[in-house]
Amino acid sequence: MHIFIAKENEMSDTHPHDFDEADDNIIEHVNTVGWSVAMIEATDYLPSFAYTIGLWKSYGHPELISFGLTVKTLHEILNLAGENIKNGAQYKVGTVYSEFFTNGNAQLLAVDERNIRDYFGYAVWFNKGQEFPAMQLVWTDRDGKYPWEEGYGEEFKYRQPLLDRNADFKFKEEKNVAVFTTRQWIEEHKPILQVVHDEDGDWQFLTGDQYLEDMIVVTLAHLVIKDPSLNDVFNLEYGEQAVRDSAGGNWKRSKAVFEE
Repeated sequence: MHIFIAKENEMSDTHPHDFDEADDNIIEHVNTVGWSVAMIEATDYLPSFAYTIGLWKSYGHPELISFGLTVKTLHEILNLAGENIKNGAQYKVGTVYSEFFTNGNAQLLAVDERNIRDYFGYAVWFNKGQEFPAMQLVWTDRDGKYPWEEGYGEEFKYRQPLLDRNADFKFKEEKNVAVFTTRQWIEEHKPILQVVHDEDGDWQFLTGDQYLEDMIVVTLAHLVIKDPSLNDVFNLEYGEQAVRDSAGGNWKRSKAVFEE
């Protein structure tokens, strides 16, 4: 196990996109085409995804998001959906659509509003913080199964987080996965002030006053049930950490530095 050493904050706790560089392009795309598409490449931990900006403003249609394919493919399918919406289509939850893929189908899910700010950063900015609905385009595996169906391909398990559910537990890991926390959290009910995602994938949920001998193992679900605000750091990359000053405070993200 690595021992965590706090380091000065190096990353913002806000949405990772730099809006200043994209504002004009987004506004121009929405004004001339009707929508824009933001694309986010996959990382070692999180899947690729892309989402629309402007469908709600231009056509009164929920914004769209899709995960787990190349960003080129995601861009293409969302643009196809945008063209169809521009021509009068209204996509519906639960309906099977065949126009997006040659060998496979897709369905739309209604995105839980509690998941929107985690993924639709540019759209939140574009809509000036006002609420808007969104839908997730979910694709089938090679056997035509959806992620919620028994037998869905194991290799695709983490490539499509389902945004119509799981808002109470946003981590991609299983609820019963073992994670590290401190005796102070269990026995003294001190708040979690540091969260570390080790480079090897382990999670540490720390009170900030711990020594190595204070570390204990609990399930991830146990922590999140006790402190739902931990969901705010579900997307920490490998080798990152988040700190806050008090329970319920704003998280500040940075690279973590470890000692063996």
